[in-house]
Amino acid sequence: MIYSKRIQQLPPYPFADLDKKKAELKAQGKDLINLSIGDPDLPTPEPIVKCKQAAVAKARHHQYPPYEGTLEFKEAAARWYQRRFNVRLDPASEVLALIGSKEGIANVHYALVDPGDIVLVPTPGYPVYDVAAKFAGGIPFNMPLGKNKNFLPDFSLIQDKIGRKAKIMHLNYPNNPTAAPASDGFFNDAVHFAKQHNIMICHDAAYTEIYFDNRKPKSFLQTPGAKEVGIEFHSLSKTFNMTGWRIGFAVGNAEVLKGLAKIKTNVDSGQFTAVQEAAAFALDHAEELTPAIRATYQKRRDIFVEALNKAGFKVEAPKATFYVWMELSPEKTDVQFADHLMRQTGVIVTPGSAFGEGGENFIRFTLTAPEARLKEAVGRMQQL
Repeated sequence: MIYSKRIQQLPPYPFADLDKKKAELKAQGKDLINLSIGDPDLPTPEPIVKCKQAAVAKARHHQYPPYEGTLEFKEAAARWYQRRFNVRLDPASEVLALIGSKEGIANVHYALVDPGDIVLVPTPGYPVYDVAAKFAGGIPFNMPLGKNKNFLPDFSLIQDKIGRKAKIMHLNYPNNPTAAPASDGFFNDAVHFAKQHNIMICHDAAYTEIYFDNRKPKSFLQTPGAKEVGIEFHSLSKTFNMTGWRIGFAVGNAEVLKGLAKIKTNVDSGQFTAVQEAAAFALDHAEELTPAIRATYQKRRDIFVEALNKAGFKVEAPKATFYVWMELSPEKTDVQFADHLMRQTGVIVTPGSAFGEGGENFIRFTLTAPEARLKEAVGRMQQL
């Protein structure tokens, strides 16, 4: 098969590559503890499942969905935003349904980026930002997220000639993979920089509802002027343990969402409306459904971080997300450590370099395993 140059230049998606290695070890009978992928092991809350089961039987859900999402779902998203962030949204023009936020993040490049335009990409970061920019003919420009800067980009390091050519800036807080929160004033600085350079900010807010010690993350759109220069992507995947349902939404700048919707109407037909009905129910009952999920992750975080530190590893407790970002000693590379750990102990983690430049000498754990398995994972690590 002769693939396009686009495909030939594309590196394997890190988690797809991990799946292959896992399959090999499983075939050998290895007991694996998978702490590599951000896929909740917890079930979707039962009331959401029951809502979907009832919705599936309704004949009105058996036809094509509205391209931009059902009004019911978009109104629920707007209500949730008002309650959670005190941000007002027009459901008709400032909310767009997505088949999971991943496709929205990828497709927005086709709406805003021409070949040769620059896309500002945080690194280490979610691989889709970089790959989607390249798919659209854009040129990714790395914004380093260093530990010495609390894993926040330093806008002063972006030269004016780069800023003038940039069309999109990707941000993601709470952050994947570092678990870092946005500091007070950070979004103000981002809005100021975007206005100066006529850049559209795309903020990936997939983890705002997984926070600990009652430190609620803010929405980018709470910042004065944010709607003028940006949109925000939300996903129900992590908030409600719905990764397999593929439902999310984008909110914010109406013109950008109009462009994204135009792309989507040409490449997809929207999400099954029974899923949208259940998602609307989830958002309307978020305050009842999410505390137990957060409490589970907080307990796992406390147990896992304490066990790692007692075992001699140096780890900071994350303030949000279900990730733990651990720095390795200089003599160990992240890829070698992760591969050795997996083959010798069956504990699977993600090497930091899978998230791009700056991830070297870090590994990422997920808290998506029961407490007993997290403790067992640390015990196995001590054997190395």
